[in-house]
Amino acid sequence: MNTMAPVYSREQLIAARAEWKAQGKKVVFTNGCYDVLHPGHIRLLERAKSLGDVLILALNTDSSVRRLKGPKRPFLNEQQRAELASHLEAVDAITLFDEDTPRELIAAVLPDVLVKGADWAHFIAGREEVEAAGGVVMALPLEPGYSTTNIVEEIVRRG
Repeated sequence: MNTMAPVYSREQLIAARAEWKAQGKKVVFTNGCYDVLHPGHIRLLERAKSLGDVLILALNTDSSVRRLKGPKRPFLNEQQRAELASHLEAVDAITLFDEDTPRELIAAVLPDVLVKGADWAHFIAGREEVEAAGGVVMALPLEPGYSTTNIVEEIVRRG
């Protein structure tokens, strides 16, 4: 049972991955901004976790989110987003990445399964590295009706 998932530095995560591999554990990796946590995120993480023994969630840093989503984002800073994620039962490990994509991080960790939501099926960073190492890449269907953008638009509309 997961009480609180630890936040790892990149070096710590690589070391932990080696340990999990030695223990024969299947490691699943996913990533995103997770700026406004909603049921769609939680269900995607639960489905990702069901594909293995350990789920790593890599969160974009604040500067990475700003580059991707614009100067008004994120709404919650990286420490707050990591703290929220650390309390999710499906998540076993959290790390932050500052690059625009997690490709370098994925290449260093080489998970057994790389998961993204189906909205990213056209481009899954790290796909080549994971597949070359014998891993599996999956685009999971999204939960209909949930998106951070739609939630923010609804808040503004009601405001």
